[in-house]
Amino acid sequence: MNKKDFMYKLSLYLGGIPVEDREDVISDFEEHFKEGLAEGRTEEEIADSLGDPKSLANQFKASILVNEAEKTTSAVNITRAVFATLGLGFFNLVFILGPFIAIAVLPIALFASAISIIAAGITVFFAAIFGPLITQYFAVSINPAVAIFGSIGVTCFGILFFVGDIYLAKLLYRLFVRYIKFNLRIITGKE
Repeated sequence: MNKKDFMYKLSLYLGGIPVEDREDVISDFEEHFKEGLAEGRTEEEIADSLGDPKSLANQFKASILVNEAEKTTSAVNITRAVFATLGLGFFNLVFILGPFIAIAVLPIALFASAISIIAAGITVFFAAIFGPLITQYFAVSINPAVAIFGSIGVTCFGILFFVGDIYLAKLLYRLFVRYIKFNLRIITGKE
């Protein structure tokens, strides 16, 4: 494969990353070709020594998207980084996708629990207010003062639980980005 074919394939496989990053990667490989030609090597020898453009592009793409996820916290960024890292091999399917699903499901379950606790507190509050109207048909009665104060406590606990979940989700996000970077260093062989 000559320089033109190599650079075309590399550029094609680098789709989906910011233009500035793509241009930086391409200029780095242009420099490799210049240095190799200055040493008297052929374009084919240089292209062979650099490796497969698709795997190189996947490595750069994963690295760039992981760095982007580290800079800007969002579900879209971490998902893009995970899928770019999955493209590096079967090894990552097991060691990235599994933990990603577990880490994604945990905060969702905790947020659902917090919302349920808040809803239970609000429900008990309204039951305390409208309880005399409802309980006149049943043999059960609730002391309204106890129910109101209990509902306030449960609602406050649910709100605190929700806030704690936000901090936990941020921590899990940062830890998972570090884990992906560690995995990426292992796959690419970079220290």
